[in-house]
Amino acid sequence: MRRVVSVFLPTWSTDRVRRKTGGPPDNQAPPLVTALPDRGRRIVAAADAGARRLGIHPGITITRARALSPELVVIEADPEDDLAGLKRLALWAGRRYSPIVAPDPPDGLWIDITGCAHRFEGEAPLLKDILRRISASGTSCQVAVADTAGCAHAVARHVPSGRPTIIDPGKSRMALAILPVSALRIEPGVAAELRRMGFERIEQLIAAPRAPLAKRFGKGLYKRLDQALGQVPEPIEPILPARIPRVRRGLLEPIGTAEAFAQVISDLVDDLVTMLVKAGVGARKLDCLFERVDGHFQSIRIGTAAPSRDPRHLTKLLCQRIDTVDPGLGVETMTLVALLVEPLGPSQSEGLAGNGLRGPNLTALVDALVNRFGQRRLYRAATNPGTMPEREVGLVAPMAAPTVASWDDDLPRPARMLSPPEAVEVIAALPDHPPAMFVWRGKRHRIAQADGPERLHGEWWREAGHEADTPYAVRDYFQVETMTGGRYWIFRLGDGEDPATGPMKWFLHGAFA
Repeated sequence: MRRVVSVFLPTWSTDRVRRKTGGPPDNQAPPLVTALPDRGRRIVAAADAGARRLGIHPGITITRARALSPELVVIEADPEDDLAGLKRLALWAGRRYSPIVAPDPPDGLWIDITGCAHRFEGEAPLLKDILRRISASGTSCQVAVADTAGCAHAVARHVPSGRPTIIDPGKSRMALAILPVSALRIEPGVAAELRRMGFERIEQLIAAPRAPLAKRFGKGLYKRLDQALGQVPEPIEPILPARIPRVRRGLLEPIGTAEAFAQVISDLVDDLVTMLVKAGVGARKLDCLFERVDGHFQSIRIGTAAPSRDPRHLTKLLCQRIDTVDPGLGVETMTLVALLVEPLGPSQSEGLAGNGLRGPNLTALVDALVNRFGQRRLYRAATNPGTMPEREVGLVAPMAAPTVASWDDDLPRPARMLSPPEAVEVIAALPDHPPAMFVWRGKRHRIAQADGPERLHGEWWREAGHEADTPYAVRDYFQVETMTGGRYWIFRLGDGEDPATGPMKWFLHGAFA
């Protein structure tokens, strides 16, 4: 099911002015408005939150606004610059959230997140990320998601909850019912006339006979209503950067089968690779856009761990995502865009190099796993600078550069670590003798041989330099092997002599393979 996010920026123009001038925060700055000429007078084009609290709204004259607030700051409006900034914001959102993003002038964005929410572990985390990042830039923001663009637009602007609003699938009609008729993006005069006729909420408009109202107000009223209810399609045409490699195929007849999609994708990839070779770059992120006959766009997005222009590899990654595309009544246009490219020098051709002497293609393996399981589910372990076992291992991207630090072969660490370590009962002679027996999870283990102790004192550079002096920071680790062949890593909290170093309790921290 289609899911569309509407991002509402209520004070977009004035927020941009404040960011440019670097003035004080909104709660400390004087009210700010932008002004436009209108038939020999100047009117308010946009007002910040402080000005709105004083009763200053877009459309009133600057003279009246100054009467309401003598300290009012007035800046000349620049609608073209505001639109250009909105397009830049849309391009940023297109790189991060979804291939289908479009500006919604003068103060919003459309983001079609159909099939994209899993990259952020769900819709709620995705919306929170949008809200947090835009708000952190100093821009007021309200976000809503629904099945239709019209419903998301209405909720984002008329339900100021202060947090992302999620309209569950199939609930758009219920959400729209209680909203005012002006939420339908109709002309202000039409909305005012409907209110005079007694139509306050959309549910009243839904229940009323259509013919009389359509005759009086035209077809635009019910077009907006049907779009919001999902009965009439409302396509979102994505915005794309001007200077990026892209190829497009218009089809003679609409297609809708996986085999047809795969053939067109293969042709598009061949054309795009030719462009990449001439530019001396490789693709890191590809978007394949499917334009349906009803105007809706579907999309596939893939990424690669390293720059690539291998046609077979890129085609395979794209074709693995075909099952996520809903062709509807058919797809009439397909576009392939290299959203992110990086320099890639010439390499030996596949035919000449295919002599069996090459090593495994780890990049292709990583791409296949990421494409199937998601980017956030793939990582590799790397060494961290530290001495405490729970801090020695970090998670990095699978193709990240090797770290300088490495583990000491003379002090091996277990393949499986327990977090947190589990308490065990131990029989051992103090201070430095290894355990003779321990009980873990109710089972008794007799020890055949052991090695240790390896003493860890904590990391003096942490906790403002005091961790090494903190009680219970001293640990004595032993590698032990039981009579049944199990190999474990056990430590004692304390040095075995001074009670100030720890309670002399034992813990099992891991198991060797």
